Amino acid sequence: MNRLVLRGGEVVGPLGVRRADVLVDDGRVIEVGPALEVANAVEIDCAGSYVGPAFVDLHAHLREPGGRGAETVHSGARAGVVGGYGALVAMPNTEPALDSVPLVRDVLERGRSSVLDVAVCAAITVGRAGERLAPLADLASIGVHLFSDDGTGVANPLVMRRALEYARPLGVRLAQHCEDAALCEGGVMNEGEWSLRLGLGGRPAAAEEMMVARDLELVRLTGGRLHFLHLSTLRSLELVEAARAEGLDVTFEVTPHHLTLDESACAEYDPDFKVHPPLRPRQDVEGLRRWAREGRLDAVATDHAPHTPEAKDRPFDEAPAGLLGLEHAASLVHEALGENNPVELFRLLSRGPARIAGLDRRGAFGLSAHGGDVAPGEDANLVVFEPTATWVVDRTRLQSRATNTPYHGRSLVGRVRHTLVRGQLRVREGDLR
Repeated sequence: MNRLVLRGGEVVGPLGVRRADVLVDDGRVIEVGPALEVANAVEIDCAGSYVGPAFVDLHAHLREPGGRGAETVHSGARAGVVGGYGALVAMPNTEPALDSVPLVRDVLERGRSSVLDVAVCAAITVGRAGERLAPLADLASIGVHLFSDDGTGVANPLVMRRALEYARPLGVRLAQHCEDAALCEGGVMNEGEWSLRLGLGGRPAAAEEMMVARDLELVRLTGGRLHFLHLSTLRSLELVEAARAEGLDVTFEVTPHHLTLDESACAEYDPDFKVHPPLRPRQDVEGLRRWAREGRLDAVATDHAPHTPEAKDRPFDEAPAGLLGLEHAASLVHEALGENNPVELFRLLSRGPARIAGLDRRGAFGLSAHGGDVAPGEDANLVVFEPTATWVVDRTRLQSRATNTPYHGRSLVGRVRHTLVRGQLRVREGDLR
């Protein structure tokens, strides 16, 4: 039955919270109010929980085509919906890269038969090689709103300038992975006291911050639109905020792991803690958390990066970078924000990402709208999050095909109870249906 009533939850809007029931039918929110009298509907207990728009991930590596051993669109979607996500944006660093209409359409078709909505971020350059622009206009015509060579940044400033100029009249946004490859060469963790102590090559904060500064100048030159992926240093955030104060059209995201882990986590040489950009010093983590609590972040994105056990089971300096993020992101953001901050939780995980990804309106790729208010007429992409629930991360019970989570065995507070996508109850009491 598609007719559902979410009973007794704290409904989280953009400006505040109110206790109410939510009636859902035929994929839409029908009514919101106290003690709704409804016949012939499935009752979902939401007492003690927040009810808000389902989360949207701007940055998920679903590994198809080319990496099915680590993840598929379907397995990544299952991980996402259990984590409270109603939509994922699949990143283009696949094999081959998502740089053409047929390849993007293939991923979209896989997404249509999954448990949530799947959008695609296509490559800026052909093969993500940083040389020739991909067919941005053709890709925009089928609904692509974000373009990135994620995994690497577009190193050539002339290519990046042309991409920003070409993208502007298309109404799309570029997304940049900011790390100067030359400065990072040979580096596997943050450059500093811990890299020296562990004898590991360092990736300096300047490698990120210099590329952020360069691209801000290119946005200033071109009037283009740019989103900064997974920023990890407080200085990077300050640069973007200052540029936006001038009127530049720039946005940025941070990740749950950069909000909750610092470089000392690499002390045991566990490759599950290896990620690019790397985990930073404690002062950066504290700075990012402070900005989150002050409402100064645009979005939190997981950078969900699954790898096969064989790939990760290598020495730290040889293993690929990346960690899982979808199934515990909401709990980690809840931790970073502190108690009783539901409006900011849903802004960072749902409303902000949906706006940046162009998923806040119906039509992109034929998908439903995400990140809206919980109000009559809105698409019923909803999540019920219990802020006081405690649980322990167990890598053997994840929905992802991969197991490379650095949070295995960690006790977390706050957990997704129910997820609705297009009005369908996909997760009930934490279990995939």
